[in-house]
Order: sequence, then C-alpha cells, then structure tokens
Amino acid sequence: MDSTLPAVAEELLKEIKKAFQETSHVPDELLLGLKFIFGPSAVPALDLVDQRSVTRVTSPSGRTLYQVLGSSGKLYTCYSSCHFCTCPAFGFSVLQKSESLLCKHILAVYLSQAMGACQELSVSEEQLTSILLAEEEDEG
Repeated sequence: MDSTLPAVAEELLKEIKKAFQETSHVPDELLLGLKFIFGPSAVPALDLVDQRSVTRVTSPSGRTLYQVLGSSGKLYTCYSSCHFCTCPAFGFSVLQKSESLLCKHILAVYLSQAMGACQELSVSEEQLTSILLAEEEDEG
C-alpha cells in the first residue's frame, strides 16, 4: 500500500488483504470499515474490483502504473506510488475540495492489490512512454 494514506486506512487495507488470503472473501465488518473510512468511493471501487477493471502495467525497468477501466468506459491511469489518478473526480474531490481521501479508481487499485485481483500487462519502455504521453495529451 502507500504511506500517503492515513494509518487507519493502511491498517484496514492490510486487514482486508489478510482476511482475503485466509478466506477468499472480505468480512462484513471490514466492508463497513471500508465504507466508513472511504465513504462514497467504497462501493463503486468494490464494483470495479469485481469487474476485474484494474490492470497493473509494468515495463522491463520495473516501472509500474495501473490502468482502471472506469464505469463510464474510460481508461484512467493511476499511480499508487504517489497516490494519484487522472480522473476528474480525483482532481476535484481529492485535490481541490479535500472531500475524499481518494477516488474510486485508486481505491480499486489498493483493493485489487490486497485481493490479488489485478490483471497483469507487461509492456516495453516505449509502450509505457506512449501511455504516459497519451495521458499528458488528454490533460492538455
């Protein structure tokens, strides 16, 4: 997980990972904790995990990013290392308004990591660069 999250959120994600490894499901009390800590992002993030919408993209040099197919059908790029998503909700609710810890896409990344539910995609350095440049063009 990422150390930019509050300790209580980190601990909850660790508990989810442990419970999922032991029983292949997340107990109700942890789901309630998820909803309490992450609010309205929790249920949509779980839906994204259920739909296997999270892909871990790695290059030969070890660079990693995540792509999440959002409920709208748009692909968002997430960076768990710096706790960032390219979606408009992250920019507005997380960065500008500070209403949320994170968007549903980043939460889906963390939950997919905890539950071992990430799709895996290996790309060349050139392909990774293209992904990053495409995101830059979308923002500009």
